[in-house]
Amino acid sequence: MTTKTKTAPRKTTKSSVTASAKTKPAQASATKIGFLGLGIMGSAMSGNLLKAGFAVFGFDPSDAARARLKKAGGTPCTSMGELAAQVDVIIASLPHAQALFDAAHAVAQRGKKGLLMVDTSTLDIDDKVTAQKILAKQGITLLDCPLSGTGAQAVRKDLSVYSSGPAKAVQQLTPVFEGFAKANYYLGEFGNGMKMKLMANLLVAIHNVSTAEVLLFGERFGISPEVAVKVLADGAGGSRMLDVRGPMMVNQSWDQATMKVSVWQKDMKLIGAALAQTHTAAPLFAATIPVYNAAMGLGHAENDTAAVFDVLSHMCVPKKAAKAKPKVKAKAK
Repeated sequence: MTTKTKTAPRKTTKSSVTASAKTKPAQASATKIGFLGLGIMGSAMSGNLLKAGFAVFGFDPSDAARARLKKAGGTPCTSMGELAAQVDVIIASLPHAQALFDAAHAVAQRGKKGLLMVDTSTLDIDDKVTAQKILAKQGITLLDCPLSGTGAQAVRKDLSVYSSGPAKAVQQLTPVFEGFAKANYYLGEFGNGMKMKLMANLLVAIHNVSTAEVLLFGERFGISPEVAVKVLADGAGGSRMLDVRGPMMVNQSWDQATMKVSVWQKDMKLIGAALAQTHTAAPLFAATIPVYNAAMGLGHAENDTAAVFDVLSHMCVPKKAAKAKPKVKAKAK
């Protein structure tokens, strides 16, 4: 199979960027893919790989998640070890560092030498390095490949992979990435994927709140939020967050989460720690922190981050919407 690639003409001192163009996966069914984590992202990606012709296995502690995979045509496994023993490639989409450590130990025990494991989770780079070392002792390669895109985008294959690690291993996975993503950007040494992911999420944090801010502004200005999304998205002020979360804010459908506020809090902390480590001033990002914290306080933990629209709507209530104070008549003395 011939894969076309475009390499950026300018190289940085620590990484180069290579974007893989779309090609049709060759001999997809010959590669067995295992998924560790079948939540919002994992279920969407595994579903698309099944449609692309791959044999997909999966493990998740949730009985319901495993049942969904079986219904979609995949093979659910009862443990991480059982999955590792049957596949050629493992894609991990995990919620926290301990889950990654547990997965690394389980895969190291049962996985065959030469197995490739792709970690798409948003986690601390040092934690990923720890997992990498656990697997390397058994001849298993871990790649750091976080994703850019929401759960809704994952369903549509509207994801970008920020891959990092051994170039040969990443190249080997090209057909797999093309099965669930629109693009793969190779960023060089292990950990660079997470660095780019934190940069992307910093923008998401700001653009999400700015989307809520402008739609609320327009609504109180007499401009329909639906009209605002359509018109602004087509102009210089448009953004992917306006496209993706604008409609959710218009319909107040943040109960249909593609990124839960509670999960997003973990990402916010990682960005904050990286900014402190690099001594980078980020006043716009800092301004969004209390908005997301308020979303937690208002009971939106399990809702989509589009719920920041509700937060802003509570921060300043128009006079006409405020409850009128009862008039008090002066008593005659």
